[in-house]
Amino acid sequence: MAEAGMAESIRRGMADCSPAERKVARVLLSAYPSAGFETVARLAERASVSGPTVLRFVQRLGYKGFPDFQEALRRDLDERSASPLRIHQSQGPRDGDSGTLRDRAAAISQRTLQQTFAEVSTHDLDRCVELISTASGSVLVAGGRYSGLLGRVLAQHLEQLRPRVRVLPEAPSARAALVEDLGRRDVLVLFDFRRYEEHTQRLAKAARARHASVVLFTDIWLSPIASDADVVLTSETAAPSPFDALTPILALVETVVAGCFDRLGDAAVERMSRADRAANDLGLY
Repeated sequence: MAEAGMAESIRRGMADCSPAERKVARVLLSAYPSAGFETVARLAERASVSGPTVLRFVQRLGYKGFPDFQEALRRDLDERSASPLRIHQSQGPRDGDSGTLRDRAAAISQRTLQQTFAEVSTHDLDRCVELISTASGSVLVAGGRYSGLLGRVLAQHLEQLRPRVRVLPEAPSARAALVEDLGRRDVLVLFDFRRYEEHTQRLAKAARARHASVVLFTDIWLSPIASDADVVLTSETAAPSPFDALTPILALVETVVAGCFDRLGDAAVERMSRADRAANDLGLY
């Protein structure tokens, strides 16, 4: 199982930090990863803290000193940009390789799912459900090359539970119009995983500029969007193949759908009933 990425470790560790150390964490996350390669003095200046505070912070994360922290940061960047081919080339013999494909895949998938749910923040999960369920405006969903598939799964479930849910269209004019209409009452749900996609990051910044809420599904290396997100849900990536696992992300999506159904209650049931009647009238199924 992969260790959490540096950005995610910093985010998780903030709860145990002093107020001054949290300032260092926020600077690192807001300009990740470049801020981590600055000098101790420059980082301290940007965070408005002392140099010893920066050193105490990296030691709290488990590093002997700042050079050790920066070396780990370089390794983290390699992991964040790893392609499936590179993942395959870097993998050594795996436990269970002598077993059947079924048994090997089951063992890896079970560990990945268990670790994902063990590490996901209950607060973030509840906040995600609250934002999506109570948004008085629109809920827009977008993702990348593969993660966009999971975004569509989320949207297709949510549209049965509440109004004004849409997958952000690919057509530039339609996408621009919907983004321009974003405001305080709206929520943008984004899926962004390693080899993070710049166009998705631009969506997050555009949403924040328009004061919309941003929910992010990402991996343990943490998309740069995390610094612009109100809620971050992370998932493990270990899979039987060199491709990052989609199963734990789908499990989180299904959990969010379950939470929204419970939160919306009778309103969701009534909407589903009306949708069934409309489908029957139209002879859809």
